[in-house]
Amino acid sequence: MPYYHTLGRIPKKRHIAFRKPDGGLYAEQLVGHEGFTGTSALLYHTYAPTTVKSVRRVKELKYEADEDTTLRHRHFRTGRMTAGGSPTMDRVPLMFNSDVAMLYVEPTEQDEHFYRNAQADEVVYVSKGKGTLETQYGDLPFHEGDYLVIHRGIMHRYRFDSAGDKPKLLIMEGKGHIRPPKRYRNEYGQLIEGAPYSERDIRIPRELRTYDEKGDFRILVKQYDGINEIILDHHPLDVVGWDGQFYPWAFNIQDFEPIVGRVHQPPPVHQTFQGDGFVICSFCPRPFDFHPEAIPAPYNHSNVDSDEVIYYASSEFMSRKGIEFGSITHHPDGIPHGPHPGRAEASMGAKGTDEYAVMMDTFRPLKVAKLALACEDPSYHRSWIDAQHESFNPPTT
Repeated sequence: MPYYHTLGRIPKKRHIAFRKPDGGLYAEQLVGHEGFTGTSALLYHTYAPTTVKSVRRVKELKYEADEDTTLRHRHFRTGRMTAGGSPTMDRVPLMFNSDVAMLYVEPTEQDEHFYRNAQADEVVYVSKGKGTLETQYGDLPFHEGDYLVIHRGIMHRYRFDSAGDKPKLLIMEGKGHIRPPKRYRNEYGQLIEGAPYSERDIRIPRELRTYDEKGDFRILVKQYDGINEIILDHHPLDVVGWDGQFYPWAFNIQDFEPIVGRVHQPPPVHQTFQGDGFVICSFCPRPFDFHPEAIPAPYNHSNVDSDEVIYYASSEFMSRKGIEFGSITHHPDGIPHGPHPGRAEASMGAKGTDEYAVMMDTFRPLKVAKLALACEDPSYHRSWIDAQHESFNPPTT
């Protein structure tokens, strides 16, 4: 993130002696990216973070691609996937390439272990549910509509509230550092006037809890396309203070301020995050274009170097038919896509939309994971010519 934050107790200067009440030294840990030149944070631990009792490989996580590579538009209904399991260990891969992967999970368990993704940054969209993300940087409360930005290497654990909706999480794993788009920031890193959100909309950890406990504590680390177990001899949330610009943060989709115009604005105005090889956009309630002859529905388009994936966080979307809450459409490079029949005409004269959706555009082709096929709508590619696409896929009961 582009601004400095600190929590807990830290010494006057970096890399000087910081002593415990018993006279011993707190253990420093610098966490950051780009080899000491990118954003970083300096953490002070009660115990050294290196006191590992045992290690083992637990699980392989190589994503298997659908063998049918026929070029076509595709639609997946996550609401028909089997719920259950851990928010970190039971994620179902949906699509992936060498830059980014999209996964989905409806967890029913609270993790006892701590989790760290060591091979990707994560943006977790909380489609349903609320709770607290426990981290070494402090607690980060979250609720429906939140994007949780969890940079690579940040240890964390989900704690879901039992009251309210059962959690539904959409996860985007990016190999590069995920950040606000460059065009939203000035040369000093501040979000500029005219950006669709500001630092006031970003939530960061505000409460640091420190645990001074010895024992066997399980940490699961995603690295080398698999899960590795590390048993630490003390509680991993033993940080007494930290400072820097590398930490988890949250941003709610309802705090995105849409940019509108007299005629249809292209999808880059909805961009929310920038990754390496992909972007993430937010479609939110907004007034429609106000030229008297404007067509608010998007025009047919062919982005000849990108795939478009949309997760529908509401049951209605102005340019689509036959989708439901939790639907995901994949419009790949190589064939044009656009509004369903009748949607362009129907949008004319409309005053606005109440839709919510998360879009991921990639600049390398995506592969569809085999595990996603269980919830695929196989007739979606015909939905531009079939008058009632919904009739091909009646809701299951």
